[in-house]
Amino acid sequence: MKQIVIISGKGGTGKTVLTASFAALAHKKVMADCDVDAADLHLLLQPEIEHTEEFKSGFTARIDQKKCIQCGKCRELCRFNAVAENFIIDPVSCEGCGFCHFACPSQAITMEENLSGEWFVSNTRFGPMVHAKLGIAEENSGKLVSLVRKKAKELAEKNNSRWIIIDGSPGIGCPVIASLSGVDCAVVVTEPTLSGMHDALRVIEVAKHFRILTKVVINKYDLNTDMSERIMEVCKRSDVEVIGKIGFDKSVVKAMVQGKTIIEGADATIKERVTQIWEKLSQAVQ
Repeated sequence: MKQIVIISGKGGTGKTVLTASFAALAHKKVMADCDVDAADLHLLLQPEIEHTEEFKSGFTARIDQKKCIQCGKCRELCRFNAVAENFIIDPVSCEGCGFCHFACPSQAITMEENLSGEWFVSNTRFGPMVHAKLGIAEENSGKLVSLVRKKAKELAEKNNSRWIIIDGSPGIGCPVIASLSGVDCAVVVTEPTLSGMHDALRVIEVAKHFRILTKVVINKYDLNTDMSERIMEVCKRSDVEVIGKIGFDKSVVKAMVQGKTIIEGADATIKERVTQIWEKLSQAVQ
């Protein structure tokens, strides 16, 4: 079983579109949407949810007013100013450190686990998918990514799948590192802009740090051929292979609007280009 993660240095490069296309092309696979902060793979794969569970992470303090003697110890010690004058905890300001809980002389403060989101096991027209939804302004997205990947691996082992195809987060933060950990290959999707190149190089360095096989795909390369050539030169100097370039095509936009992948709805030329990229990628990983 091989795990492939599709990532990007910045948002909007076409990462999810390529992930969905790989899902359409691969055989015996499980999909995992690890972009939990802004999940959108479900828009193309249209999953039917079969199992849902809560994701709890982090803690928030709560003061029992019946036990509180209003000594002010908690207000004095809280570095985050989370304790109001009426000795009620502001859940937005509370960082869940638990200092007030241990310092309270009347044991009036308890630490309650936060409900931070949900994760799902679903079925799609291409096979099983594990995905999640992080609550608004909730933290610990890296932990949720690790949980999604764990459940996807368990499902893949149960189904004797050959592939786990992971839609990762953009950037280089905690959820990206959680998406990269232990995979067989990282595919970096970039676009022919200066910011696209700069951010792609940053995430390539992160993947290299973890000694992960890394490949690059340039999306909409024909919108700026000079910059595309520059990206290819930079990748060559970094010893990273560009396994494909995808041109801009309005048929891709039409397919996305219809909730279809490139393989299902785009013109034959683009479909063939993406198929070749998948064949190169699968051969390199195997």
